[in-house]
Amino acid sequence: MGATKEFFDQFLQFINTADENLAQQLISPAAKFHVPFQADPLQGPKGYLTIIGMMRSGFPDIQWNIEEMITENDRVAVRFTMKGTHRGTFFGVPATEKPIAVAAINFYRLFNNQIIEEVGQPDLLALLTQIGAVPAM
Repeated sequence: MGATKEFFDQFLQFINTADENLAQQLISPAAKFHVPFQADPLQGPKGYLTIIGMMRSGFPDIQWNIEEMITENDRVAVRFTMKGTHRGTFFGVPATEKPIAVAAINFYRLFNNQIIEEVGQPDLLALLTQIGAVPAM
């Protein structure tokens, strides 16, 4: 678990900074990323940087925080909180300057100390509600 914790500390630094060197180090070129808004998985470090870029275009100050992590063999489940300010168009919704605090649960598969696969499940309903795109229930 120690090595996994260290790995995800570095991964957290990567997703919070979009550092391309960390992307090359932590993400396998063969990695596949399954995201809810994309029919086909994105691939490799460039694919992951695309995901981060899409989030940063709507929330330039977005930061992820790890709340919980469960490891079993080569698989890791991580529960994150994403926080940021809606300062750019996101899913067609123009900037509102509203803050967000949204949960995401992602499942990773590691191989040779790199991410080889991720299935991401951000709470898009909560996010869209917080920026006013969906009426509050």
